Amino acid sequence: MFIMGLGTAVPPQAFKQTECWEAVQVSPQFSTLTPRSRAILRKVLTGNNGIETRHLALDSLHDVFETNPDALHARFAKNAPLLATQAAERALKSAGASAGEMDALIISTCTGYLCPGLTSYVSERLGLRADALLLDLVGQGCGSALPNLRTGEALLASARCRRVLSVCVEICSAAFYLDDDPGVLVSACLFGDGAGAAVLSSEPSPATRRIKWNRAGTMLAPNARDLLRFEQKNGMLRNILSPEVPPLAARYAGELLQATLAEAGVTRQQITGWIWHAGGRDVLLALQERLGLSAEDIRWSSSVLREFGNVSSPCVYFVLQTALANQAPGGFWWLSSFGAGFSCHGALLEVE
Repeated sequence: MFIMGLGTAVPPQAFKQTECWEAVQVSPQFSTLTPRSRAILRKVLTGNNGIETRHLALDSLHDVFETNPDALHARFAKNAPLLATQAAERALKSAGASAGEMDALIISTCTGYLCPGLTSYVSERLGLRADALLLDLVGQGCGSALPNLRTGEALLASARCRRVLSVCVEICSAAFYLDDDPGVLVSACLFGDGAGAAVLSSEPSPATRRIKWNRAGTMLAPNARDLLRFEQKNGMLRNILSPEVPPLAARYAGELLQATLAEAGVTRQQITGWIWHAGGRDVLLALQERLGLSAEDIRWSSSVLREFGNVSSPCVYFVLQTALANQAPGGFWWLSSFGAGFSCHGALLEVE
């Protein structure tokens, strides 16, 4: 499998973390929070957490405090198809391909639910063929880009498809609200909205930089499921985010990296590019410590986190696109995502 083109999209409204802190202080919910909860918000939004701005699907920051199930669902239903389509269009343009050439469309999300799924809306907007295979993958959390891409790989390997459009989109602001749960508070301070897309092909494109998918792997830890997941409460998605997540992610990321490289006969020293899911500053620091990475190794992930926050499942598309845009040296690259499940995924890429 080859990645022919990439595209990303975010809402036009960008908000600084300091702006978020100013807005939250005058929100109706702020006065109901405990002093500890207020201190958490202040620390995360005004401290050095690796994030400067986030793009949110809001006309005004005050809109985020309209927290009822209907308003949150409407935010997802309006913006998820739009951002997914924009990212897909940019990926197609990057690949020099047309929508009519796509044999399949795979879309992953975890921040909302539609039936028919997002593929129905996005395929219509893109003008895909009526016989294109549409697959909606829901509920895999921040790590879902890799399962999505591996599904595309399987379709290409089966020879049933020649070109597949892979999309991840998250409207994280459709799951924002405030209460005294630290995980809910931190989530509202870290996540941003966005979409990422890739055009996948069984053959490389002569017009773009060659990115070959070498092999991929997954490690699952269902016993850690309750540390990172969504639950439904009062009709709304509620993010459970535990402090144990950064070291847990780093542990499984290291084990998966070691196993996949051994299988491929590639040494750690041969990796010239690191494409990590930017789950947050503490996640990146845990990866650095556990895997002995330098600030240079995680610079593309840090850059995405700084500008967009944690955009959840589309994140690795953003990081990969950033590395390519900055002419990162070719060779073996490691692409890794992790999230709810608890799940950790990785792929070895060969970049020209």
